[in-house]
Amino acid sequence: MRKLILLLSIVALIPLMTTSCGKKEKKVEQVQAEQWKKEFANAPKWVLNPEVEGGLAAVGSAKIGPAGIQFARTEALANARDELARMLSIKVKNMIKNFTQTTGIGDQTTVDKVSAQVSKQVTSQVLQGTKQKDMWISPSGELYVLVVLDPGAVKEAVRQATLSSFKNERALWQQFQAKKAYEELEREIQKLESQ
Repeated sequence: MRKLILLLSIVALIPLMTTSCGKKEKKVEQVQAEQWKKEFANAPKWVLNPEVEGGLAAVGSAKIGPAGIQFARTEALANARDELARMLSIKVKNMIKNFTQTTGIGDQTTVDKVSAQVSKQVTSQVLQGTKQKDMWISPSGELYVLVVLDPGAVKEAVRQATLSSFKNERALWQQFQAKKAYEELEREIQKLESQ
């Protein structure tokens, strides 16, 4: 009898527990949204939308900690340069798996669904001509830097990529021609030997 009363008590408390959890989640989301608004209320436009006329721009950020502002600035600059490098050249490998299954009949049908996404991004780019254009410290002590890449450097990077690609294709064509000539020579030698 005690077990039955305990079981009924637990079953009765479950809806109350799940309802209060849902309210807490909504309240946490509201608090986070309000904090976000306060954090960026006086932020320069470039913090959320890095744009400059005639060039590429990226924003990097880092928390100012015990190591000081210079350490945070160096970290923020590195983050912004990483973003610039990804803008110029990036290799992306991506995989998405979806699985859906139904079991049961009629009203008793259940649907099981699994979805997984995996993405890997790698970049290797030499950046020349990057410079810090602006800096802002948020109320929470996060340092933001705006880094721009000189338009001339962007043009040169595109030109180099084009030349490199052209040279690679040209080298492959030359290898193909050499292989073809070698195979032709082998056939001619075999003809002479068979005579």
